[in-house]
Amino acid sequence: MQQRIINPEDLAFQLYELHDVEQTLRFGRYSDHSRETLQAALDLALKVAAEEFATHARLVDEEEPRFENGRVTMRPEVKRALDVLKDTGLMAASQDYERGGMQLPAAVAQMCVGLLKGANVGTQGYAGLTIAAANLIMVQGSEEQQERYAEPMMAGRFFGTMCLTEPHAGSSLGDLRTRAQPRADGSYRLFGNKIYISGGDHELSDNIIHMVLGRLPDAPPGVKGISLFLVPKILVNEDGSLGERNDLALAGLIHKMGYRGTTSTMLNFGEKDGAVGYLVGEPNNGLAAMFHMMNEARIGVGLGSVMLGYTGYLHALDYARERRQGRPIGEKDPNTPQVPLIRHADIRRMLLAQKAYVEGGLALCLQGAMLVDEKKHAASEEARKMAAGLLDLLTPIIKSWPSRYCLEANSLAIQVHGGYGYTREYPVEQFYRDNRLNPIHEGTHGIQGLDLLGRKVSMADGQFFQALMHRIDTTIGEAREHDRLAESAGRLEQAIRAMATVTDTLNAEKASGNAEKALANASLYLDALGQTVVGWLWLRQGLKAVDGLNGKGGQSAQFYEGKLKACDYFARYELPGVISTSELLKAVDTTALDMVDEQF
Repeated sequence: MQQRIINPEDLAFQLYELHDVEQTLRFGRYSDHSRETLQAALDLALKVAAEEFATHARLVDEEEPRFENGRVTMRPEVKRALDVLKDTGLMAASQDYERGGMQLPAAVAQMCVGLLKGANVGTQGYAGLTIAAANLIMVQGSEEQQERYAEPMMAGRFFGTMCLTEPHAGSSLGDLRTRAQPRADGSYRLFGNKIYISGGDHELSDNIIHMVLGRLPDAPPGVKGISLFLVPKILVNEDGSLGERNDLALAGLIHKMGYRGTTSTMLNFGEKDGAVGYLVGEPNNGLAAMFHMMNEARIGVGLGSVMLGYTGYLHALDYARERRQGRPIGEKDPNTPQVPLIRHADIRRMLLAQKAYVEGGLALCLQGAMLVDEKKHAASEEARKMAAGLLDLLTPIIKSWPSRYCLEANSLAIQVHGGYGYTREYPVEQFYRDNRLNPIHEGTHGIQGLDLLGRKVSMADGQFFQALMHRIDTTIGEAREHDRLAESAGRLEQAIRAMATVTDTLNAEKASGNAEKALANASLYLDALGQTVVGWLWLRQGLKAVDGLNGKGGQSAQFYEGKLKACDYFARYELPGVISTSELLKAVDTTALDMVDEQF
C-alpha cells in the first residue's frame, strides 16, 4: 500500500519504544488487547485512510459543499468514506465493546483518528466532531440522553457538532445571546444565531445533534450564566424513531481557505416557535460542561496539525529525492548530470526542520494521549490526579505548538517544491491552506497563552508545573550519561532554568495585581514553554535512539541515526530561541501593551 501519510517506522517507534503504549495493557479495560491487536487496528486505520479518505481529498477541496435550495450538497465520496469508517468500527475506536467500539488505549485510538486526518482532514472532521459530542453527552448527559442520542452517534447513525460562536461575540463567549425558554414538559425552546459551525448541516447521517450554548431567562451575565443544551436537527421519539424537523434552519455556508470538505455553517435557532432543546448538566454551568468537548477538540486540533505537517513533509521528501536540479557546489562542468534536490544542503536543512517539527509534534500529542489513560485508569488516586493536572497543563501546548510549527513544516514543504509548490498540481499548497485554520480553531494562540500562563502553570500552587520540570530534569540527567546526547541535554537544561525563572517572575507580577502586564506576552510564554517541552520529548527520543543502536529497539540503524540528528537539530536550532524569549519575558516588557490606538 503506497501512502504518504506517516512513516510506519516512526509510528512504531513512537508508540512502542518512546511511549511504551503496551504498558496501558495492564489496565483492566485493555486487558483483552496485545501488541498484535493494537497494530491490527492501526493497520486497518491506515488502509482506510489511504484507500477511502486520501483518494478524494483533492476532490472535496476543489468541489466544496454547496448551499442549494436550503440544503447542502457535496461529493458522494464523503458519505462512502464515512460509511466505511462506521462499518469498520473505527468511528468509535476508543468506545466500549458494548457500544460498537474497539476499546483501544487512547494513544492508539487517537493515532487511528490521526491517520484519517493526515489523509483527508475535511472528511474526517464530521466523524471527529461526532465522537467528541458523543463523549460529552456520555459524561454530562442523563441516561436517557446517552441512550437516545449518544449511542446512535457512536454507531454513526447520528452525527454531532458544537455550537458556540455567535456573529457578535466570536471567542468572547460571555457575550453570547442565544436564549433558552423553559417549557412545562422539561424541554426548552432556543432562539438565536450561531456561525462557523463545522458539520452544522449535511445529509451524511440520519440526524445531527447540536451541542448549543445558551442562556436561561434568569441567567447571570457573563460566562457564569451559560447553560448547555442538546438540540437535534430532527426530533427523536421515545422509541428512538425520528419525528419532525426541529425549528432549526441553515442560513448559509461560510467558505474557508482550508478544510473545504467540512461544511462551515450559519444556523438560525427558533425562526418560528423555537428550536426544541434539552438541558445537559446543571443550569448556568454549561461552559464548564462544554470544556469537556472543547479540550478534546483542542487536542484533536493539535494532532490534526501534526498530521497535515507530516504528510506535507513526506511529500516534500519524496519530491526532493526524485526531482533533479543543479549540481554540487564546486562542480563547474555544466555537462555533468544534475543531482536530486536532496543533495543540496539547504534542502536537507528544510527537510530536517520539517522532521523535527512533525515528529516532535507527534511525540507531544501521544504524550497527552498517554496521560488520558493515566488520568482514568492509574492504580492510585494520587497518580490519577497527577496525570489529570499534567494533561490540563499541557493541553494549551498540545493545541498551539503544532498549530504553529507544523504549519511552518507545510510552508517549508512548499519551499522544497519551489515554484511547483504554489500550484494546485501538487498537494502541498492544500496542506498549508488546511493547516492554516488550526492556529485559530478552538482558541487562538493568544487565548491558549492566557489559559497557560494565567491559570495552568499556577494551578494547585504550581504543583503540576513543578512536576513537569522534574520530569524534564530527570531526562536531562539520563541523557548526560551518553556522550552523544550531552550537548543537547545541556541546552535543554539552560531552557528549563530560564523558563522556571520567567514563570516565577510572571507569577509574582500577577500576584502583585498587575495581571494585564504579566499576561501581555502570554503567547510568547506559550511558545517558549512549548519549545522546551518538545525539546524534552526530542531528548527522550534521542535516549531511545541510543538504545536502538545498542540493539534494544526494533528499527533500522539509519532510522535511529536520523532521530539523533533531529534531536541535535532541535537543541541547536530551536532551543536557543527559548533563552532570548525568556529574557524578554523576564523583563515583563510592555512595548505592545503601551501602544495606543492612535499610534498605529
